[in-house]
Amino acid sequence: MEETKFDDIRPYNEEEIPAAMQRIAKSVPFPLVASYVYPNEPVETVRQRIASFTTVRQFQTETMRLVNERVIENSITRFTCSGIERLSPEKSYLYVSNHRDIMLDSSLLQYFFVLKGFDTTEITFGTNLMMNQLVIDIGRANKMFKVERPGGNIKEFYKKSLHLSEYIRHVIKEKHQSVWIAQRNGRTKNGIDATDQGVIKMFCLSEPTDKIKALADLNIVPVSVSYEWEPCDILKALELYESQYTKYTKKPGEDLNSIITGLLQPKGNVHFELCEPISVAELVAFERLTNNEYHKAVARLLDRRINTAYRLYPNNYIAHDIRFGNTKYQDLYTPQQRQAFIKRMDKLERFDTCDLEQLRDIFLGIYSNPIDNK
Repeated sequence: MEETKFDDIRPYNEEEIPAAMQRIAKSVPFPLVASYVYPNEPVETVRQRIASFTTVRQFQTETMRLVNERVIENSITRFTCSGIERLSPEKSYLYVSNHRDIMLDSSLLQYFFVLKGFDTTEITFGTNLMMNQLVIDIGRANKMFKVERPGGNIKEFYKKSLHLSEYIRHVIKEKHQSVWIAQRNGRTKNGIDATDQGVIKMFCLSEPTDKIKALADLNIVPVSVSYEWEPCDILKALELYESQYTKYTKKPGEDLNSIITGLLQPKGNVHFELCEPISVAELVAFERLTNNEYHKAVARLLDRRINTAYRLYPNNYIAHDIRFGNTKYQDLYTPQQRQAFIKRMDKLERFDTCDLEQLRDIFLGIYSNPIDNK
């Protein structure tokens, strides 16, 4: 079977699902996970249900759908998604999204697809997140495929990038499935969403003779996700602060902490915009550019779509006015909203070993930079 070429990175196939479900049901943290997803049911009932699943679809529509519903119920004021009328349920797309939360950016979008009768997508899954067998089983049963973080020598990195590029093309062209990928390596920490041109270059590696066809075949759809309250805002501010003085090294358990914080932290209103797909005509307009210029031009095209569609909230305007010491946007928020934002920012005071003025400026930038992006 041809897919064996991608056995090292692909999600579980249907034959592997029953065993994965058994492992999930028998895992040590299962009671804790079950109590969150199925709060009104006995653990043993949930255990038997999960262990009985035999398909990806069952797992996604019956369990992962509930995970997202719990997140929305417990931490989101209003969840909206628009732009699906631009797409066809019969077509496979490459969704390139800005990246604000480790899990929710892709997970909430899958939930929306399930509600609208669209097939879910395959999803990139960084090796840094494969922290234990339970996470690997949930991820790979949820159509996630492995992506190596940059590292090692250039030759090895190129080889892995080519392999990833070939897999993405294989999924879209041969498996007739869609793919979700972030616009850059890692989350946006400072509120400035920018597509890494290296990601565009990676897409092209598997079709090296025709740069227009290389991207046109993938049906690229930019996705813009906006959170009223930025997931892990305080954690991001601290990381950016530390990064100014030393090479930032993740602490043990930091990714897991970010996932849990992102799930539980109140996020207010959350909006997803499925932007206009990148057209062949738009790509052809860049035909005379060198490969390097072409990758950069396409990345900036995605940025324009994503930043234009990004939904600004009162917090963004409040942060901008506080950061720049003016009242330019005061008509776009209430005194109560401003007070709630300041109360959130005051939580930074417990990190009294930091330069608080500098830390506050970084925090304000996370919220104010999207205004300047526009």
